[in-house]
Amino acid sequence: MSSMITTASWVPRGFAAPFPKKYNFDEAEFERIAELAKLQLDDANEDYEEAQEEQEGGASAKKAVKEDAMDEDEETVDVNADDLKEYDLEHYDDDEEDQPEGQKMDMFGNVKSLAYYESNKEDPYITIPDGQDEDEDREDLQILATDNLLLAAKVEDELAHLEVYVYEDEADNLYVHHDIMLPAIPLCVEWLDVAVGKESVEQQTSAANFVAIGTMDPDIEIWDLDTVDCMYPNAILGQGGNPEDEKKKKKKKKSKKANDEYHVDAVLSLAANRKHRNLLASASADKTVKLWDLNTTKCAKSYSYHTDKVCSLAWHAVESTVLLSGSYDRTIVAADMRAPDAKAPRWGVESDVENVRWDPHDPNFFFVSTENGIIHYHDIRNAPSSPQDSKPVWTLQAHDESLSSFDINSRIPGFMATGSTDKTVKLWNITPTGPQMVVSRNLDVGRVFSATFAPDDGVAWRLAVAGSKGTMHIWDTSTNASVRLAFANKMANKPQGELVEDRLVGVAADDSSSDSDEGSEDDEDEEEDDEDNDADSMDED
Repeated sequence: MSSMITTASWVPRGFAAPFPKKYNFDEAEFERIAELAKLQLDDANEDYEEAQEEQEGGASAKKAVKEDAMDEDEETVDVNADDLKEYDLEHYDDDEEDQPEGQKMDMFGNVKSLAYYESNKEDPYITIPDGQDEDEDREDLQILATDNLLLAAKVEDELAHLEVYVYEDEADNLYVHHDIMLPAIPLCVEWLDVAVGKESVEQQTSAANFVAIGTMDPDIEIWDLDTVDCMYPNAILGQGGNPEDEKKKKKKKKSKKANDEYHVDAVLSLAANRKHRNLLASASADKTVKLWDLNTTKCAKSYSYHTDKVCSLAWHAVESTVLLSGSYDRTIVAADMRAPDAKAPRWGVESDVENVRWDPHDPNFFFVSTENGIIHYHDIRNAPSSPQDSKPVWTLQAHDESLSSFDINSRIPGFMATGSTDKTVKLWNITPTGPQMVVSRNLDVGRVFSATFAPDDGVAWRLAVAGSKGTMHIWDTSTNASVRLAFANKMANKPQGELVEDRLVGVAADDSSSDSDEGSEDDEDEEEDDEDNDADSMDED
């Protein structure tokens, strides 16, 4: 594996701090990290001790070898003792006045002033203009009110991290601002507008700029996006975030059984509740959905609506306690989190669910994408008596392969984007009679894992696309002639029939980044198909 972006998410304008702060590793932070890391260290020690016990059979031979080695070391020490005595290394760290006469370590006389330069600024040989470096760093990190942040979960050469991009729309500029190292392959990210963890209660009530990250590990990490060079997350939701439960954890360490307190398998989806801002829902491969209180970082409730991995979640925009969940058991559930024992309506689909979305322009409807490349559009008011009796308003065979990502534009009614492992992105116009394809593109990102529209009015036509090649591209869809024609009545101050070359802003991949199953011939064929798709842009797929 060379490089790939598994998922991406936009941050609305106006939430990022103009000047992100540098990470401060003080005594309090050291103690906090020590507590959070203690469980991991204890686990490692336990594993090491178990491994030692398993190898007791060969312990005697190893002991004999070790004793022989120690005898040889003692002989060496005796031989070299007289040679080393003249250096008086036992008094190496003593102050000059405490050292024996004639043994002052003049060559190291400046060590203390060098080590403590930052605190007492007394070293006469180091001169740095006051504030110069700080001012330059501050300017480099600045984020303008017109900038968007874009979060990309990336795996590169077996290392996992979250890249925080800055997108400057007017300057056609996209660059990595900073990144966050992750413990495992990231699977989902969710932006949060509430402070979590070590922040004060006062900060939790105001707007913030945080992110929750789900990975192949069962714990959910929460990071402050306005702090660069962080060493450890602000909070951990799950087993690794409760140092006080150390004894309980040790007893359950080997257990993979689902429970009501934390996930025990990979976290596949996250959904923040925008009305009840302290609530975060998570879906896991352990078949459960969990509701977390971000004020306490504890699991408030656990739900078992599905019989297989739960892979996608979405909160209802109006009925803010209703959560939509999709699963590999090929069902979708719309449940009220306040009534966990009530029977929730359930819909069925033909293959594993990939993603679920509520219609942002009509809360009575929702979308479901599947592994077979199909999108279903359902009316929640027509819940079936059983999943097998589900009758969607319409279905669309959008792609021939897995429909790995899709998004509904929250600002432009009827504008839908789909991305697939067939390496194409398609734009759709949803009309009263159903969706019609507007254009299909291969944006050279490999297999498409993420395709999401920007959330703000000024950039609503921008589509962020990323995939298995590890590259991120921003496509200004309003510059496409077919899009202009299909959405002419929704485009303000844009000529309807103007033929403009597509505006695409992106970050180039490394030369080594490539898909093992991708060939140049396939890419050439798909580029030729793009031209044909433009000619028939209003035909239904």
